[in-house]
Amino acid sequence: MNYGQIELKKNEEYIVDIIDNGYEGEGIAKKNNFTIFIPNAIKGEKCRIVIVKVLKNYAYGKVIEILEKVNARTIEDCNTYKSCGGCALRHIKYEYTLKMKQDMVQNLVDKNLRGKLEVKETIGMQAPYYYRNKLQYPIGVAKNGIPVMGVFAKRTHNIIPVENCLIQNKEAQEVAKYIFDFIKENSIPVYRENEKRGQIRHIIIKVGIQTNEIMCIIVTNEEYISQEDKLVKEICNKFKNVKSIIKNINNKDTNVILGDKNVVLYGEKYITDKLGEYIFKISPMSFYQTNPVQTEVLYNKAIELADLNKEDIICDLYCGIGTIGIFASKYVKKVYGIEIVEEAIEAAKENAEINKVENVEFVAGDVEEVFDKMLIDKKISPTVIMLDPPRKGVDKKTIQTILSLGVEKIIYISCNPATMVRDINLLEKNYVIKEIQPVDMFPFTSNCEVVSVL
Repeated sequence: MNYGQIELKKNEEYIVDIIDNGYEGEGIAKKNNFTIFIPNAIKGEKCRIVIVKVLKNYAYGKVIEILEKVNARTIEDCNTYKSCGGCALRHIKYEYTLKMKQDMVQNLVDKNLRGKLEVKETIGMQAPYYYRNKLQYPIGVAKNGIPVMGVFAKRTHNIIPVENCLIQNKEAQEVAKYIFDFIKENSIPVYRENEKRGQIRHIIIKVGIQTNEIMCIIVTNEEYISQEDKLVKEICNKFKNVKSIIKNINNKDTNVILGDKNVVLYGEKYITDKLGEYIFKISPMSFYQTNPVQTEVLYNKAIELADLNKEDIICDLYCGIGTIGIFASKYVKKVYGIEIVEEAIEAAKENAEINKVENVEFVAGDVEEVFDKMLIDKKISPTVIMLDPPRKGVDKKTIQTILSLGVEKIIYISCNPATMVRDINLLEKNYVIKEIQPVDMFPFTSNCEVVSVL
């Protein structure tokens, strides 16, 4: 391909200056305005790279040698992170990753919003290790025929064995390894994806970080697990914090990890955890924030910025299992939550009941379809809209409804700053942005959670 003065060719080497980092933490270089994306390179470095892929408007490169390093670079502490894609930033000092995330959000704001404001410094985690409360490891067969457990390599279904993951809860890893060792020692057939046969497909461990309660979910391709009773007994004898063992049956040819059928092999069908002063049920299927330590920081910051009062009525759109709505309930008159997943709404109702929160009401349905109807049927006049949408952001119909309501404040929590800024651009028609605050929910990954108040 010829782009003006240079011709970039696959497998050829170049020396480049890294001028920026992209949204996934990758280094960005340019050759005569032709963009090259280079994983594991940091802004300010000079690198020798090889071109691995050339597309119409950009290319991908791979670092061969770092000729000039920046102070932000640190010694890599994980052997598998480059392959698994979980922690894209393990080669960068933690404090600098916080600055990168702030800069990334600032860049989106500067390019897309009319109201110019300075994005706040990212709120980091005091101990950014072993923070994930949910582990899910696929199980399969390696090329040598030996069972393997770990994580899928980036953009493939090849399983990379993981000895010690620096972001997964330590006890969750111990439980998963114990189950996997039992599977190997007792010759329990593991799932062979190419042949669509075998028993064990995934091991999922959920942990209540504040309660220390543990749930083991064994995802199977078949109704029965070989030596099932013995496995359950040994898990319980070894790990006293295990309060629930679930067999989830998924015999479909799908990338979806969990099937529809759950069988309780031991204990309850749920465990609990605490966020602030509230208790929440965690079931096999329910979504619960992966880093509850930072979730509490995020929610407290959102409530602080919103300056809620006892006359406020909140519509909590995309409410999930009701965590932030329940969290905010003591500051306001009433909270109404909407969520498309019916099981999540049932959990939200249970969570409100457990915590004796009476000023919340939850409705199951697609926000785009039921928000208008709920406002009319229940004669609601909200003063605050709370948004915590999926990565795709808020649909245009809902944004138009919000604009027509003229509520005083909007709290927008997002796991995808790009779609958040897109939506805020539309809301700027009637609103002024008070503050944008990034919170590091997933240390050493490129993901960034943001709370903004309009």
